[in-house]
Amino acid sequence: MSFEFQLETTNGVQHLKLVGRLDTSTFLSLEKTINGLFQSAEDKVLIDFSSLSYISSSGLRLILVAAKRARQVGGRLLLCELSPAVRDVFEISGFLKIMETADTKAVAQAALQA
Repeated sequence: MSFEFQLETTNGVQHLKLVGRLDTSTFLSLEKTINGLFQSAEDKVLIDFSSLSYISSSGLRLILVAAKRARQVGGRLLLCELSPAVRDVFEISGFLKIMETADTKAVAQAALQA
């Protein structure tokens, strides 16, 4: 299975939807986008995992980079709709303790606009 992503902005929130498998062979396609997401404290990013079937340690590292960059500039990152398999990876890695998540995209969007 391949990997793709879509980035769009709605009501001042950047929505990054991940689709497929984010692993060692596909993470490079997302790296430049991730690195450019947070430029200022006004930046708000929602990463939608609803269509992501797998994430490797390389993919986790990219998400961690985004979280660190958000903290550096005072922006906000929220992850939503993690599938059970992807949620397990985040749980085992300890990322759920350090990252903000929401069960649905609607809840995440409302939280970012509050």
